[in-house]
Amino acid sequence: MAFHTPEKIELMARDAGIKKAHLPVFSTLVLGFLAGAYIAIGFLLDIRVTGNMPNEIWGSLAGFIGAAVFPIGLIFVLIAGGELLTGNMMTVATARFAGKISTALIIRNWLLVAIGNLVGALFVAYVFGHYLGLTETGPFLDKTVAIAQAKINDPFLKAFVSGIGANWLVCLAVWLNFAADDVAGKILGIWFPIMAFVAIGLQHVVANMFVIPAAIFAGHFTWGDFGQNMVAVFLGNAVGGALFVGGLYWSVYLRSAENSAEKDIEA
Repeated sequence: MAFHTPEKIELMARDAGIKKAHLPVFSTLVLGFLAGAYIAIGFLLDIRVTGNMPNEIWGSLAGFIGAAVFPIGLIFVLIAGGELLTGNMMTVATARFAGKISTALIIRNWLLVAIGNLVGALFVAYVFGHYLGLTETGPFLDKTVAIAQAKINDPFLKAFVSGIGANWLVCLAVWLNFAADDVAGKILGIWFPIMAFVAIGLQHVVANMFVIPAAIFAGHFTWGDFGQNMVAVFLGNAVGGALFVGGLYWSVYLRSAENSAEKDIEA
């Protein structure tokens, strides 16, 4: 199975970031809505698959099974199409590090995509989780509340550091997606890092946009709890994606040799 080298992937990430930063407002919001909904659907699938598995019998295997189905959300985003805030934290930042876009375009893109992701995640949480009752019946409610409680209980610094780890892995999934040309290769590249971050229990801002509101719609926690978690996890995700993936790979492959690297790859 053919794959692209890290040097080529970095150029692809940079070019993707340039394209994303210049998307029209309407397209960015619609694609952001879809991405937020897709990630929420992946999380909802996790809850429905594992909600009635007794921990005393299944132990950590239940968490692995949930983590194994969660990646469907990012698979939809990257193959069907969508604008996901956490992935853009890497690609758009890479374009900025390379000097191809302005800081203002980063802020514009992240803000618009965050709004779209939030609306999409809230849509799934309310319509499927609350209205259909998929997160509000029996063990599925218990599972939803337990997950949300664990997210909210993390103090600011722990949520921030957890956010770094989560988006380090999520952006590596995006990175490996760029490495493959065929759909099967992309799915494999996406699946393993996303499975890892979910099984470990790290915090992802868009996933939290679904699970915490789902618990709030069921009568647990407050929007203030949600807001505090969003700030810490957003900042951690930004560091994990923009610096630990986008920044470090840019410093190795593009910082001082961008032009020569591009010529060598295209030769």
